[in-house]
Amino acid sequence: MATKLYPLFLNLAGQNCLVVGGGTVAERKVLTLLDYDARVNIVASEVTSNLSELVKNGRLNFRQGTYRPADLTGVKLVIAATNQKEVNRQIAKDCFKNNILVNVVDDPEYSNFFVPAVVKRGFLQIAVSTSGKSPFLAKKIKEELETLYGPAFGWLVSFLGEVRQKAINEVADPGQRQSILTRLVDLKLLQLVREEKLGEAKERLTHVYRNGRD
Repeated sequence: MATKLYPLFLNLAGQNCLVVGGGTVAERKVLTLLDYDARVNIVASEVTSNLSELVKNGRLNFRQGTYRPADLTGVKLVIAATNQKEVNRQIAKDCFKNNILVNVVDDPEYSNFFVPAVVKRGFLQIAVSTSGKSPFLAKKIKEELETLYGPAFGWLVSFLGEVRQKAINEVADPGQRQSILTRLVDLKLLQLVREEKLGEAKERLTHVYRNGRD
């Protein structure tokens, strides 16, 4: 029976992460980790010009050379992205022994996590994963979701967060508070946001909140 994966989102801000490899795939992985405020260490014999620039700017810690087990010290997450299959697999085995999250590029059998295709709209993130079976399908589904959930949904999530905090501060009764928050989001609201009628969407949310408090 195929292993079922437990979906979650990791807070990598300030966490030490390791990328082994310095090619274009490694570069893509590094940029994603930096986007989530991770502290990225990279080990490779050589790196792309973009990675070299990041090293010069102090964005990356770079050790030139080949992988060694000591590179895993204090690391929370590892991505093995060398062009040597056996090296990647040895990295994975060392990570398994030390209970470290590891993803081996294009080798699901030696990975204990997979990086999903992600649609990002501010605080809204929609992740699509095929558990490493078909990254291309995940990419296609992501592209479809990008058309359904445009940039305006970033505004919606932020505004809903403000309303939720307002309800926590102002509505003492848990049942009433839950009722208000439940009724805030409906199909009409989502349609207004899709059409980027944000003024109308804001009025609708404000109206629902006020009625819920009466």
